[in-house]
Amino acid sequence: MEGNINGRIEAILFVAGEAVEIREMARALDMTEDAVQKALQDLASDYDYNQRGFILKRFGSKVQLATRPLYAEDVVRLLQPVQKQSLSQAAMETLAVVAYRQPVTRADVEQIRGVKCDYSIQSLTNRGLIREVGRKETVGRPTLFGTTDEFLSRFGLESLEDLPALPEADTETDPEPREELIP
Repeated sequence: MEGNINGRIEAILFVAGEAVEIREMARALDMTEDAVQKALQDLASDYDYNQRGFILKRFGSKVQLATRPLYAEDVVRLLQPVQKQSLSQAAMETLAVVAYRQPVTRADVEQIRGVKCDYSIQSLTNRGLIREVGRKETVGRPTLFGTTDEFLSRFGLESLEDLPALPEADTETDPEPREELIP
């Protein structure tokens, strides 16, 4: 193939416009995932060293080009985007429960929060921050919810392991252990 690996990776990420699975990129480039990972590290280092206008943003097993935060105001002034509506307190609390306890049912979230959460679950699903990940093996087989890659991206996380640690929980109020997913 003509062209250098860094240029080929940049072209893929630029055209994709959204996060790309590293294994899919490796397949498209006919390279090993390790070789792609090395090239991505080189690109990230170069972007940082030269204070380029973009960064490589990683979350989970995906990577994408994103605006360097240092230059975000310039982009906002040019594009004057419609302001995204921020999440309500109820939605943030619901999202936190899902993020830390996933997979979790609506009833589990309601038990932890102490209030109904139908609207918050629907809102978070519509925004692509949570999704259905399976069914609980119990009467009625309620839907289990988990976070999405959009959640990781929006909150600047590479994986769920990057979530801040929770304070030690009181064993009397700590909910039951996580349920396994059912295919």
